[in-house]
Amino acid sequence: MTLDATYLRGSMAAIFSILQHSSCPQNIIFHFITSSFSSNLHSTITTTFPYLKFHIYPFNDSFVAGLISTSIRSALDCPLNYARTYLADILPPHVTKIIYLDSDIILVDDIATLAATPIPKNAVLAAPEYCNANFTFYFTPTFWSNPSLSLTFSNRSSKPCYFNTGVMVIDLIRWRTGDYTTKIEEWMELQKRMRIYELGSLPPFLLVFAGNIAPVDHRWNQHGLGGDNFRGLCRDLHPGAVSLMHWSGKGKPWVRLDAGRPCPLDVLWAPYDLLKPSCSFD
Repeated sequence: MTLDATYLRGSMAAIFSILQHSSCPQNIIFHFITSSFSSNLHSTITTTFPYLKFHIYPFNDSFVAGLISTSIRSALDCPLNYARTYLADILPPHVTKIIYLDSDIILVDDIATLAATPIPKNAVLAAPEYCNANFTFYFTPTFWSNPSLSLTFSNRSSKPCYFNTGVMVIDLIRWRTGDYTTKIEEWMELQKRMRIYELGSLPPFLLVFAGNIAPVDHRWNQHGLGGDNFRGLCRDLHPGAVSLMHWSGKGKPWVRLDAGRPCPLDVLWAPYDLLKPSCSFD
């Protein structure tokens, strides 16, 4: 997970939910990526979770300073939002398989089940796919009107489908061997010249991996609960079972709860809120 002051409240709730629903919480090791080491972030974690096994790694914003293009929501332009592209470089070589999670998630199932997801030899990562989503929406007309670009997906092992990068099981050995960081960066460099997408760090992942990922049951990423990227309107869960709820989108549950305007599903996040502001009286 990435870790910063803005999303710390969400991160703490996510950690709490993971530990609470784990059959063997002592076996879980957290790896946190942060733009700058903060003693406050470190002390908050150690004070709240005294027995937590974790490591904190610095992320150098200069890695992506010249690669980030403005997107439809300013929060998506934060350099730390691109840290997921560099996990294979940041984490030590002995870390060979990980689960990447966004900070606005809550688990209500044992993470060991997700960790056991098999990744076949022709894939690098596993994630829930959403093939009913309009895949063309994630790229601009400039992309689709250029045959050399639109044919990118023609040789994939299966139909390219949207997947959300907030929940991924990643084989870091295969990522390092295939130099997938460079592949993603090449699309980011093209984006700077041609404007082929609008949504920050997600589309380069789709360009590199869509159609070549191992599928995961949708219950492991009930995403979009933050609403769309413009208005953040309330949304309901997708049909089916729920193992992980994801408040992706503009609206975050802690912001709406503090404002007294929660969405119905925000009450499911509230029990995990360990950093709820204390009431003050004038």
